[in-house]
Amino acid sequence: MQVAYLLSSEEVIEREFGAFDPVHDSSPKYVLSLDEYDMSKDGIIHLNIENWLLGKVDFLLS
Repeated sequence: MQVAYLLSSEEVIEREFGAFDPVHDSSPKYVLSLDEYDMSKDGIIHLNIENWLLGKVDFLLS
C-alpha cells in the first residue's frame, strides 16, 4: 500500500506506482490519495482515501 496526498505530477505518479515494480507476486497493490478520479494502472488499484476511510470502497489485503 502506498499513500500520497495528491498524484499531482507525472513524477509523483511514477514514484507511488513505481514502488510496486520490485513486487512480483499476486498480492493486491493499492495507491491511496485524495484524487477523486481513478488512476489505476498495470494491476495497481488507485482509491480515493476519503472513500476508503468511510467504507465506500472494497479493500482486500489477501
